[in-house]
Amino acid sequence: MELELKPLALPGVEPTRPIVIAGPCSAETEEQVMTTATQLAKKGIKIFRAGIWKPRTKPGGFEGIGVKGLPWMQRVKQETGMLTTTEVANAKHVEECLKAGIDILWIGARTTANPFAVQEIADALRGVDIPVLVKNPVNPDLELWIGALERINGAGIKRMAVIHRGFSSFDKKIYRNIPQWHIPIELRRRLPNMPIFCDPSHIGGKRELVAPLCQQAMDLGFDGLIVESHCSPDNAWSDAAQQVTPDVLDYILNLLVIRDVKQTTESLRELRSQIDECDDQVIEILAKRMRICREIGTFKKEHDMTVLQPVRYNEILEKRGAQGTLCGMGAEFIKKVFVAIHEESVRQQLEIINQ
Repeated sequence: MELELKPLALPGVEPTRPIVIAGPCSAETEEQVMTTATQLAKKGIKIFRAGIWKPRTKPGGFEGIGVKGLPWMQRVKQETGMLTTTEVANAKHVEECLKAGIDILWIGARTTANPFAVQEIADALRGVDIPVLVKNPVNPDLELWIGALERINGAGIKRMAVIHRGFSSFDKKIYRNIPQWHIPIELRRRLPNMPIFCDPSHIGGKRELVAPLCQQAMDLGFDGLIVESHCSPDNAWSDAAQQVTPDVLDYILNLLVIRDVKQTTESLRELRSQIDECDDQVIEILAKRMRICREIGTFKKEHDMTVLQPVRYNEILEKRGAQGTLCGMGAEFIKKVFVAIHEESVRQQLEIINQ
């Protein structure tokens, strides 16, 4: 399905990189909302975010102030001129936000993962012209992400963008949610006109990671940032560790290096030609390796040997990883490459044995 999109075109917001959305994880009190919004407006932020409803992993935590907080968002708009945005997870949320004049809606990661919930939101949005941002699903599933975009677009929403907030992992890592940058990069390849925002707060999970993640997003050509900013982060009722003050956010934004995404790459033609030549050679070498693997498969079949030889496999991974490190490449990268090569080798040998 081809998406029908219009430019995001947010009133009063310059379409220059990065478009910045900022505000607290949760709207907690009217004073907290207004204090944070006023401080952010003085720093030049044009779009204010605050969670009205908060889906939590486990019950017992603060799950949002609810509709009580929507008049606070109206006051933010009236007194600061900022646009307002919040997360919606069902049709009732959409109805309440539209009634309160919220300017932009976003769909959270847990909701994106549920096609029934996304369709419910899409149905509630029919006939409405409002920008909608869609976060990636919690699991690294690009098709599920695109499917959510198609559902919202199918309801007539044409001003859309995505938010990359990283992906959940069972393993404990430096990040709260692993970036897996290749997934939003692939989404951009498939949907080149879709604006992409980065959520460094949810990717990092720690405020000290916000700045480098913002820069990485800009280096990858992302269009905007959505950052959690609180007037008193340590006292926040939710996600305190990943929120920054408006002053710190301003400092981060002022240090960002914004590279020209429209600059011509004509001068790279010769180097890219060399890359193409290298890629051709890689494919030729891989084809030669697979021919040898098929000969090995024939030998194993004739001598009733098993395809998988664990000792040999471990030897390859260890040796190639060490060689890669000596050549200036990461051992983990080389391991991934040779795991993929080995899987294809096994597949081709199984074809020979089962003939």
